[in-house]
Amino acid sequence: MTVLEEMGSRAREAAKSLAVAGALKDKALYAMADALEQHEDELLAQNELDLAAAREAGMTESLLDRLALSPARIQGMADGIRQVAAQEDPIGSIISGSVRPNGMRIRRVRVPLGVIGIIYEARPNVTADAAALCLKAGNAVILRGGKEAIHSNTAILDCMAEAACAAGLPSGAMQLVRDTSRASSLEMMNLTGYLDVLIPRGGAGLIRSVVENAHVPVIETGVGNCHLYVDDSADLQMAASILYNGKTSRPSVCNALEKVLVHEAVAEAFLPVMAEQLAQKQVELRCCPRSEEILTRHGFAVVPASEEDWPREFLDYILGVRVVRDIDEAMSHIAAYSSGHSECIVTGSYAHANAFTAGVDAAAVYVNCSTRFTDGGELGLGAEIGISTQKLHARGPMGVCELTSSKFIIEGDGQVRV
Repeated sequence: MTVLEEMGSRAREAAKSLAVAGALKDKALYAMADALEQHEDELLAQNELDLAAAREAGMTESLLDRLALSPARIQGMADGIRQVAAQEDPIGSIISGSVRPNGMRIRRVRVPLGVIGIIYEARPNVTADAAALCLKAGNAVILRGGKEAIHSNTAILDCMAEAACAAGLPSGAMQLVRDTSRASSLEMMNLTGYLDVLIPRGGAGLIRSVVENAHVPVIETGVGNCHLYVDDSADLQMAASILYNGKTSRPSVCNALEKVLVHEAVAEAFLPVMAEQLAQKQVELRCCPRSEEILTRHGFAVVPASEEDWPREFLDYILGVRVVRDIDEAMSHIAAYSSGHSECIVTGSYAHANAFTAGVDAAAVYVNCSTRFTDGGELGLGAEIGISTQKLHARGPMGVCELTSSKFIIEGDGQVRV
């Protein structure tokens, strides 16, 4: 039996207890949050080892931001776990119920998925968020982070697991794969018989690899080629503010804006205002011919966009810019290049807002507000396991309820089928 198979076996045993753990889960979650705060110095020290190695390897500033921990981020992780603990337990809740003509009473109730595997990249906070959400939903979890964050992930998992065990949860409830080789990732994708579902959380390459290679059922998450369309009736100052926030507040995350589409009627007025604001963060503008002509004429240095830029998730201070004839051309562009994550329209037209929300196919569609709100906490779900961009089982931010399945409970008084 391999190391991963042994982990899978322990997780399956733990899942049996977690399915009926009830209030014990919350006790463990509060203990895990306390443990993160108590081990802050150790977590920061281990994170610095990861950061030093990443800088030596030439990691970009935006990706270093994903990797970095701080006292505020550790506090945020602890607060997120407490928010999860404070939520209503989904397990056993009734989704629907009915009584059949023959008197049988039927209930459909929530149950855990079982054992969840999560493969993710250089974001140590995912270790805490994922473990907390899986446990709250009654699932055991096997986590496999990237090599860039191995010291941070190990320190986070070890202190949380110790606290959870002390609170009474089984030792296999949360485990971390310490081997960060490609071989361990591939083995995890094929851990049938142990994993009930596998969730990749990271960039396009990771997600594609999991989807193409896994034999375990996969919930696809996260690539965010997010667009902002500035309509001809838009409040241009509002549009500029939303764009600046969506592009520059954290360009390394999946809900950051990557493209802006501007109605030709407002392009001359909007594009220079947009460019002047984005210049504060040295955002590189990759432009279509029309937007290039306008911005160059106003003295801004831009880069011509290539066809490969339009479907690309930059995760950096880079923005694709295109002028479009109308809302229909904007929606056609989004349909062609969107990753199905988050899309936004800024408009003063009720009709255009309705057309956009009805016609754009994405997990989250916004009117006059930033795509940066595509986040479990911001949308009232607490922490999230990721943003599902597929359509089966779950779509959008995946909170506790999205980590459950259901079963039918049928009660009768001796009924038989004739």
